[in-house]
Amino acid sequence: METQQAVGSSARPAGRKRLPRAERERQILAVAEEVFARDGYQDTSMDDIAQRVGLSKPMLYEYFGSKEGLLLACLEKAKRELLESTMRAAEKAVGPEQLLHDCLLSFFRFGEEHAQAWALLRNESAVPSSSVHTELESIRLQQTELTASLMRVARPDLEPLQLEAFAEAIIGACERLALWRERRPEITPQDATRHLMTLLLPSLSPPAP
Repeated sequence: METQQAVGSSARPAGRKRLPRAERERQILAVAEEVFARDGYQDTSMDDIAQRVGLSKPMLYEYFGSKEGLLLACLEKAKRELLESTMRAAEKAVGPEQLLHDCLLSFFRFGEEHAQAWALLRNESAVPSSSVHTELESIRLQQTELTASLMRVARPDLEPLQLEAFAEAIIGACERLALWRERRPEITPQDATRHLMTLLLPSLSPPAP
């Protein structure tokens, strides 16, 4: 793991404007997300990120402790934004069919509109870190639990274990279709949503009495 002891404020370039910590962290994360997505974890240089942000490398370590810590912070940001996007879609939906449709569409649009965040989420095999893999799995778990809770509204007759199985299958299908879209750029988020809805709609309908 790439680490370095933090130093005091003397490492800050002379005359550089001091931003509030929260604003500086947002700036660092935006740059780091882009560099991680472009270069991959192994080839990402903390020197490059520090230079692009306009900080010294020791100051960058003061904020996030290590390159892995910076990647984990980027993943946490992506996790939060994905949840917020899905929840906004769910709040506006009327009826179970629209609920599933809008949440699926939100996921595929997230991958398109936040391409750098999506690149981080899908490249787990390139990061030899159990902490990163744990965080990536927590993102899947977050989306699975949310999907199960939304499906409970549409299918209150299903047992909790069935809801969990359905949710796991939906999240897995979403990930695979998102990867498929990378090979088929002509497939829009709307197209992917329509294909998946065709597959999933039967599960939304309660069995006939």
